[in-house]
Amino acid sequence: MPPSTDTFAPVADPHEHTANFARAFNSGDPDAVVATMDPRAVFVRGPGDGVTGADARQAVADFLALGLPMDIRDRYVYVADDTALIIADWRVEGEAPDGSHLCLTGSSTDVLRRGADGLWRSIIDNPHGTTAPQT
Repeated sequence: MPPSTDTFAPVADPHEHTANFARAFNSGDPDAVVATMDPRAVFVRGPGDGVTGADARQAVADFLALGLPMDIRDRYVYVADDTALIIADWRVEGEAPDGSHLCLTGSSTDVLRRGADGLWRSIIDNPHGTTAPQT
């Protein structure tokens, strides 16, 4: 039985968002990850390629399909009123579904917004940070 997305509900403190996101990601359940996001959030599936709605959920599912855990640590958390910017360093490493060794790393740039309920949700989830699009 997959984990309940209630386990990964948005957090009351933006400094707890990244750890909550990591638990959701490592559950392997795309809905758990989406539960940490605003319904109108943008997920950046590749440099310069942001998607929303069903496309964002699918992009999350595609990333999770690697079946590998993510280790992610905040580098900076900046909070201004109801908006937060998180810069975090992440690593996904292990044996890929095809049996090859896979190591992906990056520094994400994520924007959170505090909702009327006082909980923080990602409105921009950009795992690629400032990585330039490939030409």
